[in-house]
Amino acid sequence: MFGNLGFTEILLIMMVFLLLFGAKRIPEIAGSFGKGIKEFKKNMTDIGNTEVTPPPDNARLRGPDATQPSATREESRPEPKRLI
Repeated sequence: MFGNLGFTEILLIMMVFLLLFGAKRIPEIAGSFGKGIKEFKKNMTDIGNTEVTPPPDNARLRGPDATQPSATREESRPEPKRLI
């Protein structure tokens, strides 16, 4: 579908981006996109390098938070992040 993009089509797409975002904003967008890709790759390698240890047998029977009293579970919950 997109495999047949020629020079004219790529130039047209670049001109549309330039008109929409402006010359100052495009390097910022590209930089943040590159940082996002770098962070994603870093997290993927970190996940691949960690060892997963199974929980003890008695923890599976009681549930994930059964060892803590209910009041402690609610107090240890972090405040959710606000978007605005």
